[in-house]
Amino acid sequence: MKKNNNPANSAINNNIDQDSSTWQTFSKLWPYIAKHKFILFLSVILLILSAFADTSLIALLQPLLDKGFVENDQHFLMMAPLYILGLVLLRGVANYGYAFFLSLISTKIVLKIRQRLFNHFVDAPVSYYDQNSTGRLLSRITYDTDQVASSSSDALITIVRESAFICGLFYTMFTNSWQLSLSLIIITPVVIGLITFISVKFRKLAKSMQNSMGSVTMSVEQMLKGHREIILFGAQDEESKNFDKVSNKFRHDSMRLVSISALSTPIIQLIISFAIAFVLLMASDPDLNITPGQFTVVFSSLVALMQPIKSLTSVNAEFQKGMAACQTLFAIFDQPIEKDNGKINIDRVKGNIEFKHVNFTYATRQEPALQDINFTVEPYKTVALVGRSGSGKTTIASLLTRFYDINDGEILIDNYNIQDFTLHSLRNQIGLVSQNVHLFNDTIANNIAYGRVGEYSQEQIEEAAKKAYAYDFIKGLEKGFNTIVGESGVLLSGGQRQRIAIARALLRNTPILVLDEATSALDTESEQVIQKALEDLQKGRTSIVIAHRLSTIENADKILVIDSGKIVEQGNHEELLSMNGLYAKLYQGNFTN
Repeated sequence: MKKNNNPANSAINNNIDQDSSTWQTFSKLWPYIAKHKFILFLSVILLILSAFADTSLIALLQPLLDKGFVENDQHFLMMAPLYILGLVLLRGVANYGYAFFLSLISTKIVLKIRQRLFNHFVDAPVSYYDQNSTGRLLSRITYDTDQVASSSSDALITIVRESAFICGLFYTMFTNSWQLSLSLIIITPVVIGLITFISVKFRKLAKSMQNSMGSVTMSVEQMLKGHREIILFGAQDEESKNFDKVSNKFRHDSMRLVSISALSTPIIQLIISFAIAFVLLMASDPDLNITPGQFTVVFSSLVALMQPIKSLTSVNAEFQKGMAACQTLFAIFDQPIEKDNGKINIDRVKGNIEFKHVNFTYATRQEPALQDINFTVEPYKTVALVGRSGSGKTTIASLLTRFYDINDGEILIDNYNIQDFTLHSLRNQIGLVSQNVHLFNDTIANNIAYGRVGEYSQEQIEEAAKKAYAYDFIKGLEKGFNTIVGESGVLLSGGQRQRIAIARALLRNTPILVLDEATSALDTESEQVIQKALEDLQKGRTSIVIAHRLSTIENADKILVIDSGKIVEQGNHEELLSMNGLYAKLYQGNFTN
């Protein structure tokens, strides 16, 4: 007996809320940024030039006062306007350049991460979607990726430019009067410590905001998908209250973030004001040899320090939100995708299917869904699976297509273990028609040819529609095969959607067919038409039919009765009735239990 330890079948690690340091997270983001090193280097140079221009304008006060006004240097006074105009022009060009280049980098990074996230979701195993709501996943690909933009563009602009500006101010102050600048030695570690403490708070709040936004998106998604049920059961108030609750949680977290950010700014400015007071006190010392220009530059630099420090404190909130989003996204990238280690590629199998001692338990449950399942389906034969709801019928179909991987045993097709097939080759052998048909918001023709649009001609698509008894209703539509079906095919009836699904299976012409309660939700008239189409579809194919209604399985070559994950009876229709067991009870109840 073969044991399967596929991680995709075990409980998926969804603990994406574990915190990591800003540096650890940024180190994972860096490879995306490093691909644009030249533009980034150019942007950093422009940021430094912008900060240099601002610092130079302040530093210009010293010669302007001392040389221009105290010493009455007319030549310098004549040249000063040109210096100022040159610095302002430099600042303007630099500001435009770094804003454009960093935005270019940011959009490319977000595009790359968003595409990778989408591809990861596409390749994720079905079990991943069992444990994550659609709304939360939508929040990851929209809200979280947008937060990355703030950390890779806006925050980077502020951090680099304001840091360079602060360094320039420090240099300017110390070169003019190191005595008056001593206060910076005291306040610098205090400010750094305060910003570090605030960063930790910001990160926790940003993580909470991510989860809150996920809840908001999930609430909206459930309302949009279940709108008919909401108005039918009069649950509008209940849904509104629920949405108000999750929206208010996001608002509350946002306000806490704003509150901490707003409070940190005046605290830091108060600390700097002590430094300014110290400078004024020192300047009153008659023994300190300092010119008016030097005093003005030091004093102006201290006042100017308030703005970059305020910007760094404020942008820290945005940067931490971006880092929290990056942390979540990179944790998702670490989640396993579908295991596809098979090497076998076969154009078309004969269709011999064998389940040998198969056991399976869903990752989210304790009780096994299937226990010691053994059966064989010969090529071109039909096996029907019947049983009460939740007995394990659909699970068998899901294992055949490897939506889930078994825990023990083997599933063979033409004596090859299905895990030895590539996923593409395996699923290329199987056509699936289920009760819940999913159609994409596209034309009928593209839905029939889905996955292979452009590979089939219009004539082939129409021929498949004719065999599925869908051609007449399609041609009766205003735009025929070019009709847009709406989201999930909402503009079509259940029977029409079902016939398009059958046409899709007919077009693919797979050797194995799985019919999962394909007629259980249809009215009698639609069922009769679709049943005829299904009978035609089964010809020349190995078929596994899952159904409640007797008419769909009565003529099967073999019927397996499933109960609590086990095969309890098997045989043809007459043999099972003669046993007077579970099948007979289901038959007497018209398969409605």
